[in-house]
Amino acid sequence: MSSRTDYFNDPAAPKANSIVPAVTAFVVNNEGAVLMEQRSDNGRWGMPGGVQEVGEDIAGTVVREVLEETGIHVEVVGLVGIFTDPGHVIAFADGEVRQEFSLCFRAQPIGGKIKVSSESFAVRWISKTELDSLNISPTTRRRLDEGFRNAKVPVIS
Repeated sequence: MSSRTDYFNDPAAPKANSIVPAVTAFVVNNEGAVLMEQRSDNGRWGMPGGVQEVGEDIAGTVVREVLEETGIHVEVVGLVGIFTDPGHVIAFADGEVRQEFSLCFRAQPIGGKIKVSSESFAVRWISKTELDSLNISPTTRRRLDEGFRNAKVPVIS
């Protein structure tokens, strides 16, 4: 059983009891491939990310989470968007039910070597054309699409 269940506009979803600032990182290499991980909590492919910790700024959260989860050092270079869809609810095994609140940042790799962490089954660079063949949540897919769209103005939703 997974330790996390995502609900997308599901009337049977449990009611959210928290909102937590979290980040995802849209990291693209020189070949145009995006850094993705197959998450160990739900088996889906997603961008690296996680929750902000007390005492760190949000760009520091991005850098820390990407390094912890993938082994890649990054530099934050922009904002893809802010995603706060109340229809996306995440239920955790401990009883927390979180409404989505994700800041998706654009980051570029500056070093490191890919490694798998306890939060993932696999980590790799994935070409844009390969994304359709992977199990990716609708909200992650939206962030990826917005990241590749490369708009000058971040999405706020």
